Amino acid sequence: MADETTVSTPAAAGTETPSTGGGAPQGRPQGGPRGDRGPRPGGSGRDGGRKFFRRKKVCKFCVEKIDAIDYKDVRLLGQFVAESGKIVPRRLTGVCTPHQRRLSDAIKQARNIALLPFASAR
Repeated sequence: MADETTVSTPAAAGTETPSTGGGAPQGRPQGGPRGDRGPRPGGSGRDGGRKFFRRKKVCKFCVEKIDAIDYKDVRLLGQFVAESGKIVPRRLTGVCTPHQRRLSDAIKQARNIALLPFASAR
């Protein structure tokens, strides 16, 4: 079994012949970790490019001091429902945990009485 596998020697690795099939060369491409593609958009700190600044998300309900989330307020609830009908997670909206729980209950209540759709109409 060990005789069947081919082992490349350092001398053989230096004499690569281009493949006629047009496929990718054997082994890793030469250059940096991204090969010939260049730096990533948005830049990393090393290239002197501009760093991407992400603003800390704050809870809309805490800022506006909204205590009760009304299930009849379709305009407010619609901001937290995706086009597909899914409830947008709090890591995307920035809503705090207690308000996200109340928000999801209000959205579900509004869906049950047909104020909000369960899914998008295709």
